[in-house]
Amino acid sequence: MTTILNKQCQQAGILPYFFDERGLKISPKTEVKKRLLKAFENNFSQHSLLPTVKIFRQKTPHFFPLNTPNQREHIQGKWQLWLENQTEPLQGKIKRNAIPLPQNLPLGYHQLQLTVGKQQWQCVLIIAPERCYQPIELLEHKKLWGTFLQLYTLKSATNWGIGDFGDLKQFIQQLEPYQADFLGLNPIHALFPANPESASPYSPSSRCWLNIAYIDIGSLVEFQQSQAAQAWFNSAEIQQTLKALRDTDWINYGEVIPLKLTGLRFAFQQADKENPTFIKFLQQGGESLQVQATFDALHAHLSQHFSEQWGWDFWAKAYQDFNSKAVQQFRQQHQQDILFYSWLQFIADQQLAECDALCQRQAMPIGLYRDLAVGVTGNGAETWNNKTLFCLNASVGAPPDVLGPQGQNWGLAPFNPHILQQQAYRPFIELVRSNMQHCGALRLDHIMSLLRLWWIPKGDSAVNGAYIRYPVDDLIAILALESQRHQCTVIGEDLGTVPKEIVSKLRNAGILSYKIFYFEFDQQGQSRDLQQYPYQAMTTLSTHDLPTINGYWRGYDFELGKQFGVYPNPKILSILQQDRVRAKRKILDRLQQAGIDIEQGIDETLDSPVNKTFNHQLQRYVAAVNSALFGLQPEDWLDMTEPVNIPGTSTQYPNWRRKLTKNIDAIFADREIQALLIGVKQQRLGLI
Repeated sequence: MTTILNKQCQQAGILPYFFDERGLKISPKTEVKKRLLKAFENNFSQHSLLPTVKIFRQKTPHFFPLNTPNQREHIQGKWQLWLENQTEPLQGKIKRNAIPLPQNLPLGYHQLQLTVGKQQWQCVLIIAPERCYQPIELLEHKKLWGTFLQLYTLKSATNWGIGDFGDLKQFIQQLEPYQADFLGLNPIHALFPANPESASPYSPSSRCWLNIAYIDIGSLVEFQQSQAAQAWFNSAEIQQTLKALRDTDWINYGEVIPLKLTGLRFAFQQADKENPTFIKFLQQGGESLQVQATFDALHAHLSQHFSEQWGWDFWAKAYQDFNSKAVQQFRQQHQQDILFYSWLQFIADQQLAECDALCQRQAMPIGLYRDLAVGVTGNGAETWNNKTLFCLNASVGAPPDVLGPQGQNWGLAPFNPHILQQQAYRPFIELVRSNMQHCGALRLDHIMSLLRLWWIPKGDSAVNGAYIRYPVDDLIAILALESQRHQCTVIGEDLGTVPKEIVSKLRNAGILSYKIFYFEFDQQGQSRDLQQYPYQAMTTLSTHDLPTINGYWRGYDFELGKQFGVYPNPKILSILQQDRVRAKRKILDRLQQAGIDIEQGIDETLDSPVNKTFNHQLQRYVAAVNSALFGLQPEDWLDMTEPVNIPGTSTQYPNWRRKLTKNIDAIFADREIQALLIGVKQQRLGLI
């Protein structure tokens, strides 16, 4: 039985073991493997003379052997190849049970057809470049810098209680005097407008469409020209509500999203539905846009009539599939509602494009960079219409490690790698394409997912999981092709336990690594010399999953972790605290070696004071790093303490709701911040 189980696991791609952060070899439990096998529902690759998809690298021999069960059998037949943008096919005959493809096939997606007797097989043939796109500045080994922000945290005098694309424009304009090279965003994927409290940008409904909460309503001509909208907007009640929502330190999604939807309804009533640009957007969006708009409209409709309609798996059975009769009837009866949500995607796309164009006018080498979440929730729009692509009886997460002793369960539905191949990688291609729109770089969250993903049986603890293998070479090849076509640099978030086999693959493909200064130590255990960092990387001091510089220095993350049960084992917490003290000592040593004058009282202890001056000294120091990209976050310009997210928590802490402590104008009027940004720019140019 064990042999049979192991063979089934091998066929499914369940890895027999992995090495944890201590280097120990860990094997998943037998029961876990059995449950994960069930999650696949036997959807493994089927035998065929041709695979559904085949990928070759450009300028390499294209030897394409057939999948013959009997090597002695001599197969005779012919093949035809339709190149991506041509109508007349190339053709030839099978030779020695293989297809002798031409050597210099162009980059792209081509259609191969094999005919043997009366049988035919189809295959998508993808020719991909060796490397992802990099701008000329990176090829010339220049050192770029920029900032990355959680868009929703921006405060301004005009937004509706949540940062929006209008705020983003203002932020980009304010950055211009400092000649920043890029501005990174959190994932701006579609969430759940009918369930506003589902606020995590990393738990989207769909990664192919946008979060309509980021629409800047006040800038819409349709809203400005609507008498009804203006009367409503300028009423004492709405103005009072807006002021209260702007003044809070934490976003009140339950009030913000319904209010914004009301304002957008007014604007939609005034909108020209026959606008050729909108019509073209609808046509290009195709079924994917119709699924998204229908999902949002139906979700809103059901939520008005029934309680607890969190996602499609909570809906009545008749509505749990996009192609069902009930859903199609709903589409006929609520065409305007569906058009409304389609229009919202159109407006969001236009406003994002305007932000990207502003970056280009300011001659940023990269401009906006977007963030692609590792997965989607199992009951959103993306899974609703393609359930076979996802293993809905499993969720994605991370195994236990030092920083997360309980492991992590992100509650995201994983792609079934076998179905992904059977669908010729089309969902992955569309996903990458949609996220490379209106930006100069794309950051892939948890890029190790191209190689393997930690699957957890539905409802189980993150401890009880196993790694599932993914077709890493094929996925990287597609990334490279789309990257070159969109002239979009790729950054891979490769934190945590990184398998050795993927490191060289990412490096050779021109994908930038992701380095956190806190975690970088050399073989002698010292804080890594800034000149020893790899060039092909982005380096930063913190992220949305880590404490701010202020929080890190005084161990505030440990205080919060104890408060919210992230560290149930006091021994592990004590070890982490001791490690922090040692790490801080080594960082202080580097600062002193660099001749930085540190104020008295700031030391390695967890109760050490920390202030804005030291915070900025540390950021200017790290700005000298050898990496191609160096990124800061406004939280650290402001010396903020509260994190925006505590991994391992959900409702215990108000994740994804904390705003910045100053509005955009006040941030850029701060003389200390001005000096910091000037200093960072000079450091990157090698002027200091």
